[in-house]
Amino acid sequence: MRLFAAVVPPPERLDELGQVVGRLRGLPGAERLRWTGRDGWHLTLAFMGEIGEELLPELRVRMERAAHRTPPFSLRLHGGGHFGRRALWAGVAGDLETLRLLAERSDAAARRSGVPMEEHRRYQAHLTVGRARGDGVGLGSFVEELGGFEGTRWRVGELVLVRSNLPGGGVPGAQPRYETVGTWPLEGPEERSG
Repeated sequence: MRLFAAVVPPPERLDELGQVVGRLRGLPGAERLRWTGRDGWHLTLAFMGEIGEELLPELRVRMERAAHRTPPFSLRLHGGGHFGRRALWAGVAGDLETLRLLAERSDAAARRSGVPMEEHRRYQAHLTVGRARGDGVGLGSFVEELGGFEGTRWRVGELVLVRSNLPGGGVPGAQPRYETVGTWPLEGPEERSG
């Protein structure tokens, strides 16, 4: 099974992003992008790839521990950017320090469960909204449109473990199906400002 740990924005925040993505889809060159489905909009914390079923019980225990140690925190979707000429994404603002901490704890939970993780890279929070078809496309106008996007703040209250079911049969434009494997509330103590 192909798994990743994630934060999933609430439906109201996805509605806000959906309005902006609707405008993006009307821009020149939009047909050269494969737009991600709203049901797949999430902030990946740790991508685990294919793992054996036998690792799942230990992984669940360790993910629960990671969530238990992390306090709830606030985020908002904000602006956007791109990775090269291939991926277009919405950015994130708010308590990025706690988000990075949750990503690191998710990565560590996977490693300690026996999941062979890729080399550790600095976490960059983003929500992918589109991927270029073929050799890529100039994404400047799309990033410019995303630049003014300011989503409403929400409280992140859980860690989600998601299974990604890749489309079969080589159907052009087919999207992965996502299935929640586990959710754990964030229960760490919140810092008090004095």
